[in-house]
Amino acid sequence: MSPMLILAAEEMESPLVPPIPELVIGLIAFVIVFGFLAWKLLPNINKVLEQRREAIEGGIEKAEAAQTEAQSVLEQYKAQLAEARHEAARLRQEAQEQGATLIAEMRAEGQRQREEIVAAGHTQIAADRKAAASALRQDVGKLATELAGKLVGESLEDHARQSRVIDRFLDELDEKATKAEATR
Repeated sequence: MSPMLILAAEEMESPLVPPIPELVIGLIAFVIVFGFLAWKLLPNINKVLEQRREAIEGGIEKAEAAQTEAQSVLEQYKAQLAEARHEAARLRQEAQEQGATLIAEMRAEGQRQREEIVAAGHTQIAADRKAAASALRQDVGKLATELAGKLVGESLEDHARQSRVIDRFLDELDEKATKAEATR
C-alpha cells in the first residue's frame, strides 16, 4: 500500500473518535484544570455560599426577632391605649360627679342665701310696718285730737283724755281692717 493510501486510510478512520494521544493529553489537561479549580476556586465558592446561607438565615432570624419585638410593642401600645382610655373615662366620671356635687352645693348655698334675704326682708318689712304704724298712730292721734277738739269745741290738750280718744279711734280702725281682711 502506498503511503497515501495508508494516510487516507488513517484519515478514514472514524472522525468522531479522536486520536488516542490527543485524548490522553486532553484528559490530563482536564484533570489539571479541574484539580486546580477544585483546589483554589471550590473553597472560595463554598465559603461565599456558606456566608450567603448564614446571611439569609441571620436575616430571617433578625426579621423574626423584629417581628416578635414589633408584636410585643404593639401589645404594649394597645394595653397603654386601653389604660389611657380607662383613665380618661374615670377622670371624666369624677369630673361629672364633682360638677354635680358643686352644682348641688351652689344650689343649697343659693337657697340658703335666698331664705336669709327673704327672712331679712320680712324682718325689715315688719320693722318698717311697726315704725309706720307708730308714726301713723302718732299722726292720726294728733289729727284726731285736733279734729275732735274742733268738733267738740273744747281743747283736748289733756294727755290722758287724748290717749283714750286715740286708743278708741285706733281700736275701731283695727276692727274695721280685720273685718275687711276676713271678708276678702
